[in-house]
Amino acid sequence: MKYVILLLIGCYLGITNVSAQILEPVKWTTSIEKVSETEYDLIATSKIDAGWHLYSQNVPEGGPIPTTFTFETNADFELLGKVVEEEGRTINDPVFNMRIKFFENSAQFRQRIKVLNEELSIVKGEVEFMVCDDTRCLPPTYIDLNFNLDGSNSNLTSSENASEGNSAVDFQNPEKSEAAAQSEKATVANETKAEGEVQEGLWTIFILGLGAGLIALFTPCVFPLIPMTVSFFTKQSKNKAQGIKNAFIYGLCIIVIYVILGTGVVAIFGASAINEFSTSVTFNLLFFIILVIFAVSFLGAFEIMLPNSWANKIDSKADKGGFTGIFFMALALAIVSFSCTGPFVGNIIVLSATKGGLAPMIGMLGFSIALALPFGLFAAFPGWLNSLPKSGGWLNTVKVVLGFLELAFAFKFLSQADLVLQLHFLEREVFIAIWIAIFGALAFYLFGKIKLPHDSPLTHISVGRLSLGLLVLSFTIYMIPGLWGAPLNLISAFPPPLDYAESPYGVGNSKTSGSFISNDNKELPEGAHLLAPHQILAFNDYDKGMAYAKKVNKPVMLDFTGWACVNCRKMEQNVWPEDQVLNVLKNDVILISLYVDDKRKLPENEVVASKLRPGKQLKYIGQKWSEFQAIKFKTNTQPYYALLDTDGKVLNKPVGYTPDVEEYLTWMQEGVEAFEE
Repeated sequence: MKYVILLLIGCYLGITNVSAQILEPVKWTTSIEKVSETEYDLIATSKIDAGWHLYSQNVPEGGPIPTTFTFETNADFELLGKVVEEEGRTINDPVFNMRIKFFENSAQFRQRIKVLNEELSIVKGEVEFMVCDDTRCLPPTYIDLNFNLDGSNSNLTSSENASEGNSAVDFQNPEKSEAAAQSEKATVANETKAEGEVQEGLWTIFILGLGAGLIALFTPCVFPLIPMTVSFFTKQSKNKAQGIKNAFIYGLCIIVIYVILGTGVVAIFGASAINEFSTSVTFNLLFFIILVIFAVSFLGAFEIMLPNSWANKIDSKADKGGFTGIFFMALALAIVSFSCTGPFVGNIIVLSATKGGLAPMIGMLGFSIALALPFGLFAAFPGWLNSLPKSGGWLNTVKVVLGFLELAFAFKFLSQADLVLQLHFLEREVFIAIWIAIFGALAFYLFGKIKLPHDSPLTHISVGRLSLGLLVLSFTIYMIPGLWGAPLNLISAFPPPLDYAESPYGVGNSKTSGSFISNDNKELPEGAHLLAPHQILAFNDYDKGMAYAKKVNKPVMLDFTGWACVNCRKMEQNVWPEDQVLNVLKNDVILISLYVDDKRKLPENEVVASKLRPGKQLKYIGQKWSEFQAIKFKTNTQPYYALLDTDGKVLNKPVGYTPDVEEYLTWMQEGVEAFEE
């Protein structure tokens, strides 16, 4: 999951020598389509490099910068309606906590106009847009758009022809620059990375499916069937070789049945639609309900069973013998054991939906291999059956433990829906409290203090059960400090983020951003504020931050960031809170965070002409810092960190997104040591 906000500086190429690392992952072309004698569609098409995202025109407040079109209107034409965009892809972004729509590879935008003056030859406009990949973000930028309506386009009557006509304007520098070459290399790298991530995601789903299948083996509906089925094949076969062969065919049929199930999910919903389902509020709520039902079933309230008539019909066909009979025996197993395997199958489908594509098939393949493996192995080595533990109450204990886990994971989906809708119903403290209650109850169950339906009388607690109980109790105690703002790194992927809470500093903490405590200061310096929840002193103005750094004689850490920068938030939430890194931020450097997407207007006396875009003015605070970064550091990506001395001299090589804590800490310490020399 997982987006970093990039904002394009498209016109920088060919204008200045700072293009060595200036990225241009989006190329724009314009064209027209004649609709009638007086109406035209103005078409702006973006070609997006692999691994990058262009955001929609409609983005909720507090999200990334939306794509925005403006046109120089006059009496010669009028706009009909709004700019229409393609369907794109919509996800529930876990960092912004909202549904966000974006485009990959390409996107087309259409604005219909009515021509009021036949002599009109050109319509001028501008697009502001934002692009991002998994590690960088670029500041907001504006690209001029020209739509030619003169004779050169008079024969353009379709989108296909329009895209090939003379009106198409490529905003890339026609000369292949160093930056263009770098962009091509980045594209290849991104494509390779994307393919690698897909493969890694499918392997993860396969391994999780395999693990789920191994756990399902130890449920009351499956485990007792292993010796019964293997004994059937070994006794009914003419010789040992045939028994092994039939058992392996039986296992293969189990695999085929479950893979067909996964294939059916992909075929019914579509490979691309599955991921969209998983990011929908409706489906997150549906997954929550499904998991709760599975959990209650595992806890013993009721059994989830397919109709008995299905099992009877399948069982009657299993007597036919041969391959057909073996296949129906495997199908009978799938139906009879559904009350135990159903929740596992449902969980794999839900989990694989977050990956999309062929993930449901891969998940079912892993699950079925684990489920089928014992039948082949024990048929080949029947003596191993004697080493299997006998069926008993421990099987129900396994089922109940899984029920508690199902219930805990269910609230992750409810939390995701709550985050997207911003209802603040399931804030961080509430989520953690629910998990403490669930795992606390599980610990009491393992210690024999809670009894559920179908539990056998417990005369003593086994060493294994006691060990698991102590482990669960320790985990429960570990979560308690989370109510007071502890990060809980072991489960950081599950609860809502630290700032989605009743108090970003933790329950009962009265700290506010107005209080500042350090060895040298009792109140905030002018222009400074504190970053919650760790009270890091920070400036958002370069001059004020540098002045304070000179006053206290400390190096400066420039943080080029953005309100809509996902990886900036990841660094702030996962790397900065680490003890040693936090110590450097609070005591050894002065932090200056410059937001390149700050849309607040500059005071009139600070509005100046852009040095990189002749004829344009820097009207917004974010534009000022974006241009400053491009000129001084010859890059336009965020997050971007640089350590400076009090005169603005760079102390060591700046870095970008660096999720490795040790690597980031080493970089910080090198800069601080260089300042002290």
